[in-house]
Amino acid sequence: MIHRAGICLAAVIAGWSATPAFSADTLKLAVGQREIWHGAPAALGERAGIFRKHDLDLELLFTSGSGETMQAVIAGSVDIGVAAGTLGVMGAYAKRAPIRIIGAESTGEDSYWYVRADSPVKSMADMKGRTMAYSTNGSSTHANALAFVELYKVDAKLIATGGFPATFTMVMSGQIDAGWSAPPYAMEALRKGDIRVIVRSSELPLVKGHTIRVLVANKQSLDSKPDVYRRFMRAYRETVDWMYASDEAPKIYAEFAKIGIEDARRVREEFDPKEMVIPDRVVGLSELMPDAVKFKYLSQPLTAKELEELVQLRPAVVAGRAGDLGWTTGTGLASLEEFSDLRISSPARPPRSSAGAEAIKAVEGPQ
Repeated sequence: MIHRAGICLAAVIAGWSATPAFSADTLKLAVGQREIWHGAPAALGERAGIFRKHDLDLELLFTSGSGETMQAVIAGSVDIGVAAGTLGVMGAYAKRAPIRIIGAESTGEDSYWYVRADSPVKSMADMKGRTMAYSTNGSSTHANALAFVELYKVDAKLIATGGFPATFTMVMSGQIDAGWSAPPYAMEALRKGDIRVIVRSSELPLVKGHTIRVLVANKQSLDSKPDVYRRFMRAYRETVDWMYASDEAPKIYAEFAKIGIEDARRVREEFDPKEMVIPDRVVGLSELMPDAVKFKYLSQPLTAKELEELVQLRPAVVAGRAGDLGWTTGTGLASLEEFSDLRISSPARPPRSSAGAEAIKAVEGPQ
């Protein structure tokens, strides 16, 4: 009898050990341009174990730009898109795409345009009739290239070239005159004098003090698991803090981006300050609206009500602290106060078209 009871107890224990351990929630992310520092918190935080600490597993898909990233989000292939161009997101939302802004990815910009060292082009003034690259339609580099043409009143031909490696090859082989880049891309070529910078995005009024890239989510995914997204934003913010406080972060980034440790430290210290990548500060959307219309991302400005629906940064209180879950804390950023001026100048929008192919097409922005 005792022997039989022992067998039964052993079977129960074996059953317990066979029960799967608690599994973390999985989020699928599309990330534009793999090696860029300001787009790397998800990848670096995953490697550092920060997201796992918040019971999250991330599956990362790296794209060649914002257009591809938004298409994956709109189609529901991924939950979250990282580094989506703000103007492109506005345009997609206006066409009823199931997309929502959940955080800032870049406030300010570190990208630049370059030419070969032997090019006759010295500045944007020399780009008349020449070819100028951007990554993908609807991306921040697309918006910036359009803004450069407008700012410098030069008739350059804009061409989508995809990611940095393809763009660099096209510039160095003479297929295109000016390529786009951002740290850590092309730092070695700049050091060697193989290329020259002709213009930087920081020169553009639409870039200075504005959130020009955002974190976006598929609406159905966001609505179906709000707690998962709260934990994601909490982990993302914690990762950003770690990236700027830890000596280990540049080492992990150097290995991830396949660059030298000194270049990794230089990107963090010289090009991308922490203020640029704080995720819960979405600023300047009302000021970006005229550019969205001018560059044909929008046919007319979004209304204050539409912006409130698009930007899903909500106050949260946990254990008596506002914003502990990763949402904005009522500082006036991404709040109705920022959008209030739009109530005066934004006429009522006619009913938007149905979702689907039209929404995905909206990602392409101006042609």
